[in-house]
Amino acid sequence: MRQKLASSKRWVIKIGSSLVTNDGQGLDNKAISSWAEQITTLRAQGKEVLLVSSGAVAEGMNRLGWTQRPHALHELQAAAAVGQTGLVQSYESCFQKHDIHTAQILLTHDDLSSRERYLNARSTLRSLLDLGIIPIINENDTVATDEIRFGDNDTLAALVANLVEAETLIILTDQKGLYTEDPRNNPNAKLISDGRASDPELFKMAGSSGGALGRGGMSTKISAAQRAARSGTCTLITSGRHEQALLSAAKGENLGTLLLPDSEPMAARKQWLAGHLKASGSLQLDEGAVKVLKTSGKSLLPVGVTSVAGNFIRGEMVTCLAPDGTE
Repeated sequence: MRQKLASSKRWVIKIGSSLVTNDGQGLDNKAISSWAEQITTLRAQGKEVLLVSSGAVAEGMNRLGWTQRPHALHELQAAAAVGQTGLVQSYESCFQKHDIHTAQILLTHDDLSSRERYLNARSTLRSLLDLGIIPIINENDTVATDEIRFGDNDTLAALVANLVEAETLIILTDQKGLYTEDPRNNPNAKLISDGRASDPELFKMAGSSGGALGRGGMSTKISAAQRAARSGTCTLITSGRHEQALLSAAKGENLGTLLLPDSEPMAARKQWLAGHLKASGSLQLDEGAVKVLKTSGKSLLPVGVTSVAGNFIRGEMVTCLAPDGTE
C-alpha cells in the first residue's frame, strides 16, 4: 500500500501551526527550509506539489506579543493579517534558493461553494502547477467569518485535494500518526500503521482536542481523510518533526498512519456538492424516496418530500433526512 505514495504524481501537503511556528515561538525558518528542500527533490522526481500551510495567526500572535490564541473574530483577523506576510515571505525565500517560485492562494468556504469560483480556483491551481510554481494555500482568515470558514486547514487541504484530484494528501502534524489512544495520556497506546478512511472506529481513537495554536485535532485529520477519499486520494498522517518525512513517504517507508479510500472516486460535480460544509436547509423524506435515492441512483421527486425546513434557493445545498432523522 505504501508504494501508492511513491508512484502518485500529485501531492497536497498540509503543515500545521505548531510545526511552522515551532510551538508558537515564531516562524521556524530552519524547518521551512527543510520542507522546501524536500519538496524540491520531490519535484525532481516528477511530482506536482501544492502546499497548505497554517501558521499565519500563530505568527501574528508572536509578532504582537500575544501568548494565547484570541477568541474575538476581529483579533484573529488582525493576527492573521500581521502574520500572513511573514509566513509567505519565509516560504518564498526558502524556495527561491532552489530557483522555484511560489504563489499565495487565500480561500474561504464561500469561494469553493460557488460553482463558478470553484472552477476558477481549480483552473488557477492547475495553471500554477503547469508553470512549475508551488501554490502556498491558506484560509483567508482576514475576511473569513463563521459562516464562510472552513474551520481548520485539515479540511481545506482535503478540499484542495478534491479540487485538483490529487492522488496523495500528506498531513504533517506534531504526532507520529493516529494511535489507538492518546499517547500523551497512555504510554501503551499503539500507532496505527494503515486503515480505511471510512472506518468509524477511527474517530473513537482520535479524540477531539486540538492544540493551543491551531483549530484542528486528530479527529479533523480523520474527517479530512474521509473528504479526500471522495477523489480517490490516499492520506498519510505523520510527524513533521520526522527528519526527511516527505522523502521517506515518497520512498514508501512505513511511517505515520496511511488511510486509503474504499471506493472509486466520485464524479467531479458530486465532489463539489459533497464539499459544501454548511447546509441551508433540510428535506424530510418518506421511505420510498429514501430507497430510490440510496439504491436506484435516481433524482428526488417532490412527492417523496414530507416536510421542509430552512430557507434556500436554487443551487444551495440541503440535507435529505430519512423518516427517523438519519441524514
